[in-house]
Amino acid sequence: MSTHHGILLHVIFSTKYRRRYLHDAWREEVFAYIGGTVKDHKAALLKAGGIEDHVHLLLRIHPEFAISKTIQLLKTNASKWINEERKLPGRFQWQRGYGAFSVSQSMVEVVKAYISNQRAHHAQQTFEREYIGFLDKHKIQYDPKYVFESEFLA
Repeated sequence: MSTHHGILLHVIFSTKYRRRYLHDAWREEVFAYIGGTVKDHKAALLKAGGIEDHVHLLLRIHPEFAISKTIQLLKTNASKWINEERKLPGRFQWQRGYGAFSVSQSMVEVVKAYISNQRAHHAQQTFEREYIGFLDKHKIQYDPKYVFESEFLA
């Protein structure tokens, strides 16, 4: 018998210190690059969206690869592309870590709509509140002081 899978994930991660680096002028290019990159792990980008300080991705992943490795691949390669294309005057980085939440096939269109509506959504709610809401909704235990990296200026 053949092996079958339909592993769908809603992945969320932010820029380093949630800086507003992902400009409207080239953010879609980053999403297209990510879509090409995940193919190296037999994954598919079904939807991408976000605003200046974070992204949401709907991915169909392949069980041959660990979730962490697939996300590491796409974050590393997207950072490299942003830096090589000199999209910013300084060095671009993503924040360490990410959120990955399972999605059932019956909810794909709802998740796609949510991802498409990020600009309007974040007119009402910060990324921090949104992300904590995902952790709570999925009953993920966390220590609030370790959820987001903070920049300490001396």
